[in-house]
Amino acid sequence: MRIRWTAFLAVTLVVAGCSGGDTDEPTTSHYLSLGDSLTVGVQPDEQGRGRETSEGYTDVLYRSLKDADSTLRHERMGCGGEDTTTFVGGGIPGCDDRYEAGSQLDQAEEFLRENGDAVDLVTLTIGGNNFTNCVEGVHEEALGIDGIGVDEACVADGLERLETEVPVIAERLVEAADPGTRIVGMTYYNPFLALALLEEPGNTSQSERTVEILDRVNASLTASYEAAGIDVADVDTVFDGSDTEVPADSTTGMPVNLQRICDLTWMCDAARGPDIHTNLAGAQAIAEVFRDRLR
Repeated sequence: MRIRWTAFLAVTLVVAGCSGGDTDEPTTSHYLSLGDSLTVGVQPDEQGRGRETSEGYTDVLYRSLKDADSTLRHERMGCGGEDTTTFVGGGIPGCDDRYEAGSQLDQAEEFLRENGDAVDLVTLTIGGNNFTNCVEGVHEEALGIDGIGVDEACVADGLERLETEVPVIAERLVEAADPGTRIVGMTYYNPFLALALLEEPGNTSQSERTVEILDRVNASLTASYEAAGIDVADVDTVFDGSDTEVPADSTTGMPVNLQRICDLTWMCDAARGPDIHTNLAGAQAIAEVFRDRLR
């Protein structure tokens, strides 16, 4: 990633026959974060209610980038609940109030055009909420596997919108951004692997189905971003989403992918969960994937 510094100048004005110590102030550069609740660090409070925090992956990433560029400013434009449809056209009351331009995408385009080459980085996290409500029964007080199921009609609709709207989002962001602006979109981890904790051994049909769905979601996101020339931060890799082995030294008997969900999200937390969002450790892990991609 390029860091723009305007050097402090001490120029001797030989032609004028005098010297000057005037300096230019460093030019402010921008990091624009776009997307859903992961972008704005939503986590459950002590009562299990989702709240925006300063511990999202974008906040962690920004703090590390600012260490290298003190002029960098974070434009935190995400909103909890956004899916691909509302990202493009608006429609969530709590989000629409934030975007004078109409929708998050409209606002992002306006910001990119106004700031041009002063925008160093854009991160994008969108598409997960196309499917969040497709797994039924997860948020019931009396959580049990008998009340949990995958709504296949919801999944089909979410995939159709993902496959048609993400290319539009990607194309519009690239067109609005300066050619030198780095844009990075991310894949998703699978919080619903935690359903395996409720399932009987040998009968893990619901959690296995969510793996199939996420594989298709991430493949679609990756294809759409790469087609538009957008880099991809493959977040699922840091969650070891495909690793179903139980380590020999495991103290829980969980496979690696399930252990990672329990360690990095609130899905296995009995007091505040189940909640699909990352905890601080999860945010740090995602930020590291972005950092690696930007190197």
